[in-house]
Amino acid sequence: MNILKRAKQVLDIEAKAINCLKKNINQDFQKAINLVSSSRGRVVVTGVGKTGIIGQKFSATLSSTGTPSLFLHSAEAIHGDLGRVTKEDVVIILSYSGESQEIKQLLPILKKIGAKIISVTGNPQCLMARYSDVVLNTAVKKEACPLGLAPTASTTAMLAICDALAVCLLELKGFKEKDFAFYHPGGTLGRRLLLKVEDIMRKGAANPIVKEDKKISTVLVKITQARAGSATVVDKKGKLAGIFTDGDLRRHLEIDPNLSMRKVSDVMTKKPTVVKPDMLAAEAMRILKEKKIDEVPVVDKNNRPVGLLDVQDLLKAGLV
Repeated sequence: MNILKRAKQVLDIEAKAINCLKKNINQDFQKAINLVSSSRGRVVVTGVGKTGIIGQKFSATLSSTGTPSLFLHSAEAIHGDLGRVTKEDVVIILSYSGESQEIKQLLPILKKIGAKIISVTGNPQCLMARYSDVVLNTAVKKEACPLGLAPTASTTAMLAICDALAVCLLELKGFKEKDFAFYHPGGTLGRRLLLKVEDIMRKGAANPIVKEDKKISTVLVKITQARAGSATVVDKKGKLAGIFTDGDLRRHLEIDPNLSMRKVSDVMTKKPTVVKPDMLAAEAMRILKEKKIDEVPVVDKNNRPVGLLDVQDLLKAGLV
């Protein structure tokens, strides 16, 4: 047996199964989209066995892209969980044969509840199809399994048609990147689009602020106590005057052995780069990279420092 050759054959069979679905993208598919988009309820996805696993993924994709959905296992449904379904819902049933016993028991009850039914099946003439408002045909010519028994090409085709439904609904709803981030606050995209500077900036004792007439020796103590790499310098009115960093210290220490006795205003970096508290943290990260700096003061609309943002805080937040 040539393993590599056989693997490529499996992929060819499954790719062909998906490609053949194109001829089934017709008015029935449009009706399914219309049925879901006009529903005032949720999309209840149900299936058993391998199609049940596909159904779980489909339901999760719908939920994360703006279409409220839940997965209902067909076997559990006929033992009480049908109570989750209302007449406002659209039930999408995944079953290649459309003739499994669990599905057959579900159908009359779903009709009595009044929910709309969409069937995704490889057997458009099955009992399930006759009970349905819309039927999506996912028939394949053959499975990749040499015995023709293990669902392979058929489940791939079913997953693909479910993805097509989800993506079309996503675009129909005008679902944007920021909406996706809202449902994925724990993911990288969510952090990039939701996390703001004020959520991670250093405040209070961790944000050393000194007046411009303070000596460097005093400033260094404040920086050390805060475990920071800089101190924000303010004028008599409490507005930003500059920033004193580790870099400033090294540069001036080389030429002035009495640096510790000088005023911070003499050696600070004036007009430093700043960020606003309501700025996206991802945008602040871009600025730090572009300017090749490690820390920036965070100032309010009156140019008063309210925090300190360190590149390490952005790294800990998972923005890189």
